[in-house]
Amino acid sequence: MDRLQAMTTFVRVIEVGSFSGASRLLGVGQPAVSKTIAQLEERLQVRLLLRSTHGLTPTEAGLRFYERARLAIQEVDEAELEARGAGAGLSGRLRISAAPTFARLLIVPRLPEFLARHPDLEIDVILDDRVIDLISEGIDLSLRMGDLPDSNAIARRIATGGRSVVATPAYLARAGTPHVPADLAGHEAISFSQLSNSWVFRRGGTEASVSIRGRLRVSAAEGIRAAVLADLGLAVASDWMFGPELASGAVHRVLEDWALPPIDLWALFPTGRLASAKARAFADFVEAMIKQPTN
Repeated sequence: MDRLQAMTTFVRVIEVGSFSGASRLLGVGQPAVSKTIAQLEERLQVRLLLRSTHGLTPTEAGLRFYERARLAIQEVDEAELEARGAGAGLSGRLRISAAPTFARLLIVPRLPEFLARHPDLEIDVILDDRVIDLISEGIDLSLRMGDLPDSNAIARRIATGGRSVVATPAYLARAGTPHVPADLAGHEAISFSQLSNSWVFRRGGTEASVSIRGRLRVSAAEGIRAAVLADLGLAVASDWMFGPELASGAVHRVLEDWALPPIDLWALFPTGRLASAKARAFADFVEAMIKQPTN
């Protein structure tokens, strides 16, 4: 039994959830996949999969073996890539995670360009506002904005963006335009439910802290966007979040002579191993894309 081939087969079975799906992916017959898994279990003297009418379920040992096998296969891929040289295209599967709004506006529209450069590469995009465990969920690269919580990830800052107070022309026509931070006390503010209600502004050597009020608090950036665009109030948001609307005039910045703390974009890589060439290449791609956005 070819151990690497058997590990690859097992990893594909876990990823697609069936022998038939893995056989199509690997280009072999389903009996060959079933036989390989049986031989692997015999070699390891442990049950890796539970088979039932509802499908396949990995055992606890199977899940542990999957994580190790996936990393081993990745290391082999990295070794081959290094041997072929830096000019070789990327191949295999890359799993990235990002906040849904950021990914929808900035990442997904540019994926065709990256995939065209690497025709043998597959990308799984996991959209989630949560801070997830990269190792347990098999993530190669996570793109996150803002302050980073303590985690088992290696962080690389790839961009820094501005933040602004934004609102639609319709809301400003109805409620008036604030001219100094203190004016915000009289406005409906849309805020993140997880964050403080206090916004800190600076102009020159002057600092102004404003406790805002508002009847709407949301748990995700997409909710902030939707509420602002529905003329429900104003919000503090990264310029990335409202890039198209700021460019078109559908949303306006206010208090432009007052500065808010900028926001950082981070590339997070799982600890315990070197970041894969695929993950590093994608982080480099996003960094270059942010610096030279497409109009």
